[in-house]
Amino acid sequence: MDRGKIVAILTGAISIAIAVAYLILVQILDSRGAMIPAPISFIYYLFLFPII
Repeated sequence: MDRGKIVAILTGAISIAIAVAYLILVQILDSRGAMIPAPISFIYYLFLFPII
């Protein structure tokens, strides 16, 4: 095989490995359940409704 074909096969294999790793990561993050919203602190209300 010539060098160009080896580089193309290697690049394709790396691309497929990255895609599979991404899909696995998304599945792991998605299986953690529903997102819980962050708590709203008292300071947020002070900035939202300033005391006159």
